[in-house]
This record gives sequence, structure tokens and C-alpha cells, in this order.
Amino acid sequence: MGELTLEPPFTNQRVVVSGVSPEIEGGRHPAKCVVGEVVAIEADVFCDSHDALAAVIQHRDLGEEDWFEVRMEPVVNDRWRGAIRPEQLGLVEFRVVGWVDRFGTWRRDLAKKHAADVVEAVDFLVGAELAAEFAKTAAGDDRRLIEGARETLVDADLTATTRVDVALDGDFAEAMFRADPRRFATEHERTLRIRVDRERARFSTWYELFPRSAVGDGETHGTFRDVIDRLPYVAGLGFDVLYFPPIHPIGEVNRKGPNNATTAEEGDLGSPWAIGSKDGGHKDVHPALGTIEDFRDLRDAAAEHGLELAMDIAFQAAPDHPYVDAHPNWFRQLPDGTIRYAENPPKKYQDIYPFDFETEDAEGLWVELKSVFDHWIDEGIRIFRVDNPHTKSFPFWEWCISEVTREHPDVIFLAEAFTRPKVMKELAKRGFTQSYTYFSWRQQKWEIEQYYTELNQTDVADYFRSNAWPNTPDILTEQLQYGGRSMYLQRLILAATLSANYGMYGPAFELMWSEARPGAEEYLDNEKYQLRAWDLDAEHSLAELIRIVNAARHEHPALQQDRTLRFHHIENEQLLVYSKTDPARDDVILCVVNLDPNWTQSGWTWLDMKALGLPADASFQVHDLIGDARYLWSGRRNYVELDPHVTPGHIFVVRNLSRTERDFDYYL
Repeated sequence: MGELTLEPPFTNQRVVVSGVSPEIEGGRHPAKCVVGEVVAIEADVFCDSHDALAAVIQHRDLGEEDWFEVRMEPVVNDRWRGAIRPEQLGLVEFRVVGWVDRFGTWRRDLAKKHAADVVEAVDFLVGAELAAEFAKTAAGDDRRLIEGARETLVDADLTATTRVDVALDGDFAEAMFRADPRRFATEHERTLRIRVDRERARFSTWYELFPRSAVGDGETHGTFRDVIDRLPYVAGLGFDVLYFPPIHPIGEVNRKGPNNATTAEEGDLGSPWAIGSKDGGHKDVHPALGTIEDFRDLRDAAAEHGLELAMDIAFQAAPDHPYVDAHPNWFRQLPDGTIRYAENPPKKYQDIYPFDFETEDAEGLWVELKSVFDHWIDEGIRIFRVDNPHTKSFPFWEWCISEVTREHPDVIFLAEAFTRPKVMKELAKRGFTQSYTYFSWRQQKWEIEQYYTELNQTDVADYFRSNAWPNTPDILTEQLQYGGRSMYLQRLILAATLSANYGMYGPAFELMWSEARPGAEEYLDNEKYQLRAWDLDAEHSLAELIRIVNAARHEHPALQQDRTLRFHHIENEQLLVYSKTDPARDDVILCVVNLDPNWTQSGWTWLDMKALGLPADASFQVHDLIGDARYLWSGRRNYVELDPHVTPGHIFVVRNLSRTERDFDYYL
């Protein structure tokens, strides 16, 4: 067997830079942040021997020539940390550079020698020699400062203490750092990227409604004009994104009837996700909803109410979609000559043809599908909820989203992908801004804590933004079917506070519609196939509580991000306690939720005081934003009791009554 041999590198580089974060699959994909967000960057920086080191983050907007620098500081065990704050949409690239800090080494050792009273004359000469070298690369005030310090260091007539004071001067040290020629510096082998999105990518509050049911009587087909009349209600609930199912022409061939009946009767409306008919396809609007001019008026009216429209993009076609005749090779042909319709056995969707991403005309298909986004972007839409993206090609999404955001960096993509964890994460890596989650099925205390810890306290948080939905037109969990009002309130509080992005399908949620198809987690008489009657003024509506919760989200920056989510111990498995903090704005939110919809639960907390930014023995007030009650708590152990029939949860604002200085762990 041959022996493995290595050619000698003959290098003077001694510093190792590795383990950089955030780094998604070795730099294959960008991490994510929003404009103005502090992004912590860490790396392992070390070398042989005991020399002091220095490290910086170099960063710039993609396409720019000049690098900006941020100094890194050692944290623990050769781990270094720094932070950048991108201020512009698009892509930022960064790299980490480390080197032996010769001046820092000399300065550190001189301080030790001075403390031990063993400084020798040659020690000052070593520093003076470094100052002379560094002065050559310094400019302006730095150069004058360095040269002046060098003169002091070599002046044997001055006392050792005077010369040490100059050597240890902070301004001198900073000037030397800036002037350091960084001899034999090591640059990390990869330049990494961060995608910078707008603020709504991190914090958004979604409300889904079917425009065709906007009249609300269950008989009259609604229009875009009718939705305009609904805008004050939605905005009044505190939502900022209004999302519609597909608004395109609905196929007539193989149209589904109520409750997904295979055969439709005359007058049945069909599913909006069966897109395309003689009236057009993905770039057209359903004639029953109105005209494109009506849609534009709705878009503008929504903006006046502080609402941004989100469109559903479902890349599939009804049998009578114009694509089917024009591009039959975009669909899978079966041996009997028919086109394969969508299936998820035993479910069958005869009214939908999926696109074939193995078509020989991949370029034609990809370009056309991207043009659908382009079309609606031209109509002023900047948020898209993408239906079942996991059934389409990963490379397509990476290319399409990259191209769209390169041209329009403010566009947001929400992945509706209730699928396997690795597939969901892959879609996020490939470019999706936000993703639906398993929130609906995380119901026990341990699984909520485990799931949200993974989402927010591991490297998943660098690229995956969760969007929690307690219900959708496709999802009515057993919890909501049988849990009653207290369960709806519990899931509202959890969704709205565990995740900075959350949404609900309304008015089904606030009116607590809980009738399910037998044996299924799906609504009976589903609005996907028919009109629904909605009494928005019903006495049992949760509208007022939704307003309170959404107001808390908009008023408290701690709830507008997920990075600082921390769970706290309480001596009851039916009680969940967690907090979010925004140290920069002195905002602390502590939530306590009773997961039992039927019985009063109580327990003693064991709070992580450091996570709350409080001294261990602090006295503090908790103000409940739901019931407006105030309690005086002290230290870690505090008693909590929640009757779910009164309120299943508290959203507490924490106010320190004895703080003399801030004690937050900033969780960079």
C-alpha cells in the first residue's frame, strides 16, 4: 500500500480560524436576518503557544468592493464573537480574519511584569520597535500618537512607571490595533452570506379569509369590493397581513362538490386550488370576484388600513387550465393517455394536475412559473404563501426565489409545507422566508418545549423562521374540535407569543367553528368547496381577546422576535412558562399557560432570573396584559393558578422594582 504524504506548506501562518457561525451547510446557503437586526458572528480562533490573538469580521453588501470591519472579542475556550447590523435589503457577505497580536502580547506581558516589578529596559525597546513598525502603516492622528508613544518608550530618563502608563494607554492600544500590518493573518477559507429581509419577515400577524364568503350570508358570492368592506374588521383585530386562498379562475372539469365530493352539482363553486379554466389561469382573477381593477382598489384600500395583501401561489392546474393544452409536456402522461392527477393516497384530487418537474422542457416550465410571481409583483404584491412547495423541485425554488429577491429584495415567501422535518428545513435553506410549523400538533408541555428550543436555540434559527397557525382550512385538530373556548384561547396565546410570526384562518377561529368531518382533522362543510355564513357580531366571538393579544404583540418588541425565547421550570406538567426579552428596549414578557382546557392548574415557578434580566433576589411586578391584573413577585419561586374557564394564560409584562443597573444576558 502506498503511504499518504503531505507536501510541506512552508508557511508562517500560525492562527487557525474555524467553526464560523452562522454557516449554513458550509456556506452553501445564506443565513437570514432583517434590516437593523444585530447578527452575532462567532468563530474558533486559536494558535500554538501563548501569544495574544486578534480577530475581525469583514463584511460588505454583495457587489460592493470595500470591506467594513468589526472587531471580535474572545468569549470562552478559544471562541470569539462579534456582531454586525445590516441596514440594507439584499445579501451581505462576511468573513473572519485572525492573526497573532504582537503588540497585544507585548502589552499583556508588560503589565504582568510591571505588577511583579520585574520590568527591564529591553522590554520598552521591544514595544518601541513595534511602534516604529506600525507607524509606517498608520495615518493622521494614529501615526502621531504612535510616534509619540515610541519616543516615551525609548526615553531612559523617564521612570518605568511613566513609560508603562503610556504602554498601557487605551488610545495607544486602539491606534496600534488599527495600524497592525497583520503579519501572517489567516482568513477563513469561506466567505459566507446573510440574506437581509425586511422587518415583516421576522414579525407578522396573518389573517386568512375566503373573498367569496366576504358577504357572510352563506348564499351570496363575495367580491373584492365586499372584502374592502371587511377591512376595518380585520385591521381592528390587530392583523397586518391579509391572506387569500387562490383568487384565479376555478376549473370546471372534474370540479369538486361540498366536502370534497367527486361529483359537483350545478352551482357548486369548486376548490380555489383547482386553478384555471376558459377564463384564464394563474395570472387572471376569477370573474365572480371582480376585475383586476377591483383587485387593485382592494390592494390600495388594504394599505390604507395598515394591511398588506398576501397571495396564495399554488403551482398546479385544473384539467381545463390553458397550460394543459398549450404545454401538455409539463404534466405526467399515464400509459392510458390520460394526465396524472394529484394524489396523496387514499386522498384523490381529480380536479388538480401537478406539474412534472422532470419534464424535458424544464427551462420553459421554470421561466413560466417565475413569471407568475413577476406578474403579481407588478400588481403590488410582495408577500406570497406558497401551497405545498415540498411537492416541487428544490432546485427550482432556489433559482426562482433567488431571482425574484435579487430583483425585488422586499418579497416574502411563506412555505406551506406540512411535511417531514428535513424537507421543511431544506425549503428554508433554499430561500423561503418563513415556514409553517408543527405547532398545531405540539400539544404537550415537553414537546412544545423541545420543538421551540430546537427552532430558536440551535443553528436552525439561523435560516428557519417559524409561522405558527392554530388552524387552517385544512387543519382542525382534535384539540379544537373538543377543547371548547378555553382551548381556542390557549392556542391563540401560544401561537401569538411562542412565534413572532403567526396567523389564523378566520372567521372560523374567532367564531370557534369546530365541526369536523368524521374521523378527520378537517372542517365539515369546508369553505374550500362552498360559501360559509359568518356572524362577525356573535356574542361568543373571540374577537376582543384577539385584539388584546395582537395589541400586546405590536406594543412589545420582545414578542416581535424569537431569538430570546426561553422556557422556565414550574412544578406542574400542565403549566408552561416561557419568556421573551428585548434588552435594548428594556422589554420583558413572561407567559404562563394552562395546557389543560378543563381544570384549574397551579404550581410554583423556578424562574431563570438571568434570562429575565433580573438579580436572583429581585422583587418585581408582573402585569397581565389579558386580565390587567398586577402581582408582586420576588425571586425565582412564585405561585401561579389558572382557571381555564376564566383565562387559560397570562401574558405578563415584567417590571423590576429594584433595578439599579441592567443585568440582561443579551443572547447575541
